[in-house]
Amino acid sequence: MPPGSRSALSGLSSADLRSLLLSVARDRAAAARPSEVLRRWREDRFVRPARADPRVLARVEARMWQLLPADVAGVELSPVVPVGTCSAVAPVSQNRIVTTMRASEVLSDPTNALAVEAARRRRRQGEVHLAAAHRVLRAQDFGGDASAHFRLFALVSSARDTGSGETQARLLVRHLTYWRTVLAELAPAAAPQLHVTTFDDEAVRERLADTVRPAFDAGVPLVDEPERSRGRGYYTGCALRITVLDGSLEIGDGGLTDWTARLRSDAKERCLVSCLATERLVDGISR
Repeated sequence: MPPGSRSALSGLSSADLRSLLLSVARDRAAAARPSEVLRRWREDRFVRPARADPRVLARVEARMWQLLPADVAGVELSPVVPVGTCSAVAPVSQNRIVTTMRASEVLSDPTNALAVEAARRRRRQGEVHLAAAHRVLRAQDFGGDASAHFRLFALVSSARDTGSGETQARLLVRHLTYWRTVLAELAPAAAPQLHVTTFDDEAVRERLADTVRPAFDAGVPLVDEPERSRGRGYYTGCALRITVLDGSLEIGDGGLTDWTARLRSDAKERCLVSCLATERLVDGISR
């Protein structure tokens, strides 16, 4: 582009820049031919349909909704969220997210969107517990023939801190109990496991020992994973993993975050997020 183009574009107002980009998109769409659309359908990893059987996914997710406690509110999320929904509260590069021309981005993680909704609801109610099932799209290349989009079933809980790690422990028991129930019913033969790691939070470590673990009886094991470093800096205090096939296939992740605290500018806010990839769960069950 000619010298000065970038600074000229940067100097446009949001409305003018959006109008310009929309006009460019209109011109490009007008030039598209059916054969080009078909080629992109075959080759573009962003648009290829998923390989999963939607009838199987629907049955699995329907049962997961049925197993949710009554006080968890279901949320049907929009396909797009405000630009910066992920990167504003978490160390995530915007390059991994598909940004639109309308100051929004394609939903890449329902836990971030639910955290925003939880922060909004916390202004007028006490503890907030939300759930959503959504197909997400991520820009990074996962390699091979891995799909750029997949379905996640997500939980987010937000509450006021009561001190000594008690709030975090209560939220952890809630999420872990739900995932244990799901795994015990839907994947009992797939050797499911729940994994937990603490990150430099002695109060949470103590509550795991005296509150969280005693809440679990026989069944899906809760495995300590002290060597885990992935997620440090993204999660605060504690991280979770959900696996099947004796730990060889990871199907879910989660942990404590500071997202609602940052969204509400209140350091006393506590937030726990967790999610499970339903397509991976179905894959693990079928093996």
